[in-house]
Amino acid sequence: MAQKYKTLGALFYRHFQVPFLRVNFNHTTKWNIQSIKAISESEIPKEHISSVHEFANQYFAKKRYDTAKVTNYDFDLAILVNPNDPAPPSNAKALKKFVDMAEKMNIYAEIIEPKDLSRLSSFDALFLRQSTEVNNEAYTFVRKAQQEGIAIIDYPDAILKCCNKVYMAEALQNANISTPKTIIVHANNRNEVLAQTGLPCVLKAPDSTFSFGVKKAKTKEEFNALVSEMLKESDLIIAQEFCPSDYDWRIGIIDNKPFFACKYYMAKGHWQIYNWKATEKDDQDGDADCLAIEDVPKNVIDIALKSAKLMGLGLYGIDIKVVNGKLMVIEINDNPNIDFGVEDRYYGDLVYSDVLTALQKRLD
Repeated sequence: MAQKYKTLGALFYRHFQVPFLRVNFNHTTKWNIQSIKAISESEIPKEHISSVHEFANQYFAKKRYDTAKVTNYDFDLAILVNPNDPAPPSNAKALKKFVDMAEKMNIYAEIIEPKDLSRLSSFDALFLRQSTEVNNEAYTFVRKAQQEGIAIIDYPDAILKCCNKVYMAEALQNANISTPKTIIVHANNRNEVLAQTGLPCVLKAPDSTFSFGVKKAKTKEEFNALVSEMLKESDLIIAQEFCPSDYDWRIGIIDNKPFFACKYYMAKGHWQIYNWKATEKDDQDGDADCLAIEDVPKNVIDIALKSAKLMGLGLYGIDIKVVNGKLMVIEINDNPNIDFGVEDRYYGDLVYSDVLTALQKRLD
């Protein structure tokens, strides 16, 4: 009834899809949940009944499908997007292309948001187009989808593996895939790291994404300060030798098949592709070239495919540097960017149809 509890109510509803729910709290130093239980209509105060009817009408009047839903679509696809995502993996035009291409392929596609978890069961397939972390809604969605037999991109285990830079470093090392010199840093070995990586040194939080949580130490003092700060958040962090380059390769892989290739150039005056501290929005990321797969050196494609296979079937973006003629895998990204005008610049609609076809194959 009180609008100030709307967000709290929605939070409980995401976990318990029950029409009438009573949650009791007590307060000591903080608010604690004492009990959660379903209640019957008879327990609702009489003065609230008219509002309950109004809420019910609003809920059941929500548009679940557009009028074209009478068409016999092959399957229904939910595309998860977070409107507040600081670094969304697809821009608005790319999302529209996914929906339009789905229509051409006889697939019903609808953009959904994190608040729509309760509706997930009404879809046959789920495609993530919001940043993935183990502790955000995207992981909750794919876990639920997997439990309910819904076709998905990305798989939960792909998110777990790719969002854990420690796991990734060890997996690449065990597969004999070249990377920059990489050390897993903890409190007991922090003083030995620089002897192996040298300076400057790149430090990464285990769950860093889109260059968030990635720092560069130029001096020993800066290294010690950053390591002390980062070890407060995690018992393990990653240290890598700094390998400057004008650009990184990004090879898009869908179910062990390359389907786009880009060169990402460094952001203006910065050592990374993204510079989130740039004052001008246009300076936040560098330029990009999109090429035909056959125009990419074969060894770049080979190392990208080998890296993706470590993570299993799914959608990946493999970041590769070429330093003094040597290939180095920097990262394996689940849920990579597919932006209109960037990753689709060479292959166009094929980029979108390849993803949708992969979902179709999962359903078949």
